[in-house]
Amino acid sequence: MDNLTHSLVGWALAETGLKRRTRKGLAACILAANMPDIDVFCGWAPWEPLATHRGFTHGLVGGVLLMPPLLAALLWLLDRWQQRRGSTFKSGLPMRFGWLVAISYLGALTHPMLDLQNTYAVQLLSVLSAKWFHTDGLFIVSPWLLVMLGLGIWQARRRKSGKPAVLALAVAMVFIVANIGISALAWQAPSRGAPYASPDRVFASPEPLAFWRRDVIWRQHGTITYGHFDPLRSLTLLDALGASVPDRMAEPDVQRAATASRQVRKFLAWSQLPVARVERRGCIAKVTFGDARYSGPMVSRNFNVSVSVPSAVAGCPPVR
Repeated sequence: MDNLTHSLVGWALAETGLKRRTRKGLAACILAANMPDIDVFCGWAPWEPLATHRGFTHGLVGGVLLMPPLLAALLWLLDRWQQRRGSTFKSGLPMRFGWLVAISYLGALTHPMLDLQNTYAVQLLSVLSAKWFHTDGLFIVSPWLLVMLGLGIWQARRRKSGKPAVLALAVAMVFIVANIGISALAWQAPSRGAPYASPDRVFASPEPLAFWRRDVIWRQHGTITYGHFDPLRSLTLLDALGASVPDRMAEPDVQRAATASRQVRKFLAWSQLPVARVERRGCIAKVTFGDARYSGPMVSRNFNVSVSVPSAVAGCPPVR
């Protein structure tokens, strides 16, 4: 999810009354809710789980278990430094380190749980497993969720009561669970009439405004197929079926390109539905990898990586 949504979730948690449990409570809620995204600055890291966005820092080990105490310690050190400088705190609250740690844990937990809701997916079990998890419950930026949380925070501050924030979070949870249920129906729709597909991987991406509708994409036997699901028309079948295109991942030139560079290997470790475009010039093949979740039938300029390798076409030197 976008960082505004993460921040609003942390802020709403704080407005339920958590911000009054300790000094720096509001900061802990908001910062912890965003903390796992520190991995966007770690793409250079030699340790792959850390260099992978939505990897180690988004997992239950790194992001949820290990990082919150570090955030709490940093906020506690900041508070001590402010005290030594003679700063006064308008809230009048005492510093309770135990509560600071507990709030940091709660805020941090919301981050992977929200990121789990869209098709980008999360490595929840990193470093124990590189498997990607997703529920497809929300568009990457959900305006409906932003409105729910924003209204809850506004009313909580206006009324000086935590009840509106609690209500906003509860409604948001119901909204997410209902959308996960819709996506579960969309996942099953291809096998019920596409005709009777048997996908090895399927994604159902919600639309930003018409949140109940899904763009469905699945892979079967090296072929990518697109469809559309609308539960208002049918709870079991797709209401539209698009073209099927080969992903070309089994071609010899593509197989060689898949291991040709660290950048490509890293991209393919992230990609859930990799597709390839091959352009041959003489005995050189330029292979562009994309992900069908975001590139459509043709590989676009976004979410892709290219590499050139010797081609195995007739008349070219043997490839070793």
